[in-house]
Amino acid sequence: MTGLALDIAFRAPALPDDACRAALLFAIDPFGLGGVCLTSRAGPQREAWLTFLRARLPPDMPERRLPNAIADDRLLGGLDLSATLSSGKPIVQRGLLADVDGGLLIIPMAERLDQGTAAKLCATLDQGEVRLERDGLTACHPTRFGTILLDERTEDEEPPPTGLCDRLAFLVALDPTQQGDPTMFEAADRDAILLAREILPGVEIAPEYLDAICGTTLAYGVASARAALLTLRAARAAAALEGRSQVTQDDVALAARLVIGPRATQMPAPPEEPEAEPEEAEQPKPPPNDLPEDPQDERDAPQDPLDPSALQEMMIEATRAPLPANLLASLASELGRGKSGQGGCNGQTQMGDRRGRPIGTRRGIPKPGQRLNVLETLRAAAPWQPLRRHQRANDAKSGTVPRMEIRRDDFRITRYKQNAETVTIFVVDASGSAAVNRLAEAKGAVELLLADCYIRRDSVALITFSGRLTEVALPPTRSLVMAKRRLTGLPGGGGTPMAAAIDMAADLALAIRRKGQTPTLVFMTDGKANLTREGKGDRAQAGQEAMTAARQLAASGIGTLMVDISPRPSTPARELAAAMRAKYLPLPFADPAKLSNAVKGATDHV
Repeated sequence: MTGLALDIAFRAPALPDDACRAALLFAIDPFGLGGVCLTSRAGPQREAWLTFLRARLPPDMPERRLPNAIADDRLLGGLDLSATLSSGKPIVQRGLLADVDGGLLIIPMAERLDQGTAAKLCATLDQGEVRLERDGLTACHPTRFGTILLDERTEDEEPPPTGLCDRLAFLVALDPTQQGDPTMFEAADRDAILLAREILPGVEIAPEYLDAICGTTLAYGVASARAALLTLRAARAAAALEGRSQVTQDDVALAARLVIGPRATQMPAPPEEPEAEPEEAEQPKPPPNDLPEDPQDERDAPQDPLDPSALQEMMIEATRAPLPANLLASLASELGRGKSGQGGCNGQTQMGDRRGRPIGTRRGIPKPGQRLNVLETLRAAAPWQPLRRHQRANDAKSGTVPRMEIRRDDFRITRYKQNAETVTIFVVDASGSAAVNRLAEAKGAVELLLADCYIRRDSVALITFSGRLTEVALPPTRSLVMAKRRLTGLPGGGGTPMAAAIDMAADLALAIRRKGQTPTLVFMTDGKANLTREGKGDRAQAGQEAMTAARQLAASGIGTLMVDISPRPSTPARELAAAMRAKYLPLPFADPAKLSNAVKGATDHV
């Protein structure tokens, strides 16, 4: 056994077969197939897959890694500062995307990739070139490369940018519980891949397969046309790997399983059963003197060797085989998350000049606490140096001409992007109808959430309302000691001034938003208002005022959760939740731990 075979036999049990097949097809056509999105945490299994891939790529193929916080001048290219200062004229420096031409681009932690960077990558993949138009410079560098996205997200994190994944053929998820055959890919070494690359340009595919591919993508709810094109390329690569010049059903089935399967958003509808036809009368037997048809005539008659409907059914079944049983549930979970903040450190993003992740620069004079970007300041000043030296030389009053002249307009300040802190505001009904059953649970839930604040970067506030008193019992804080002190001995009893509580909660949430934080409201009430804003006991007027306040809160766009604390789900709480456009969560029986977990899970999707 060769060294390569031993290497494969050592690692293959930890790699699923389809993950290895995707690597082989990508190695044959890395530029046409775009790349692979590899979902796996950092570890031996991921390194084994990357080693498996590298062993089949050309040894001289360049490889680059793209950091998440890369600047545009490093990504696309820009002004070469040292060369510009030495020569006295602008010199263009190539960026990372131009340097990786003909190679492999690896993007670790792809789930954190900035949308702007992803858009530039998509444009480069589509156009096959890097267009540089910045800092008064214009350049164009042809480039083609394969891309490996390393998706390391946890369950509560966003996936990598959708537009970038759409341009990559394979979405591979490594599962440590799945093991492959260590001897299956021994023959698919680097020499076999090189031979397949030579065969690939001459591989042909029948038109019937194209119709079947398009029908399969529609059956699985894949809207992007790129999926069908990538499936076509993968099928041609699979045929080339087997040394064939014509695509077969096995090639198309493999390509559909690898490309379309992971993109499925729905399960195909079952085929329609043909309607039962009335039984026909028995046909009379042919007379004995009728001669049977010549078999040679049947062979000579023109036949359609490929049935499009049968091909599509075959591809649908081949794609369905590896899909998990809980596909629809996981898809609903992904769609439910959308692009909303995940709570805590994943709140709404905001721009600043003091802290966070650097995203570029802006022109201006640094103020206290702001940072002058010296390198970008020099870049901005460099193109003007010949003109400024000429002006200095023509000025009779000036003495020696400085080698580098920096002016006020050249100053550049680093801009940062940071996630806004999330503040969860509990609005707890401490009236007589709710205090007996729920006030203790609310206190326990607030304390449990506060214990998690350091990790989530959240703050918690508490508003209580009962009788004629509506107050902020706990201002926004992360201090568990202060929270316990304020929560101890919290009074309860009296009427329910629902409108006043909603007004106070909205005012506090808007004040928090003005500070750059992201507020989330959690109402814990049965929704039965019986006190007006003036403190009068009028259920009808109190209910109308509460509904009006709820609609005003909905107009502010603040994320809200309504926890119905009635013994059984109540109509007033449900109607109030609908008026304020809040997520409704009935919890007739809940201890503090269950309530805390429910609130954390629900507010992530508010």
